Amino acid sequence: MPTHCWRKSSYSSQGANCLYVSAPDNATIRLRESDKPDTILTTTPTALAALIHSAKAGRLDHLGAA
Repeated sequence: MPTHCWRKSSYSSQGANCLYVSAPDNATIRLRESDKPDTILTTTPTALAALIHSAKAGRLDHLGAA
């Protein structure tokens, strides 16, 4: 796995389930969880912003419904 400059989300606690973010360039964002650091999600700033906007607007709430 290549070395990236990872930053822990300020919303993550000191325990497990921490989200880490790496932005090696202006066109790429990488996300990983502390429990599975070898699993990395790669996206673009535009796609991540759209996901966050949709989540904040409640358009993804039905995905968590049982």
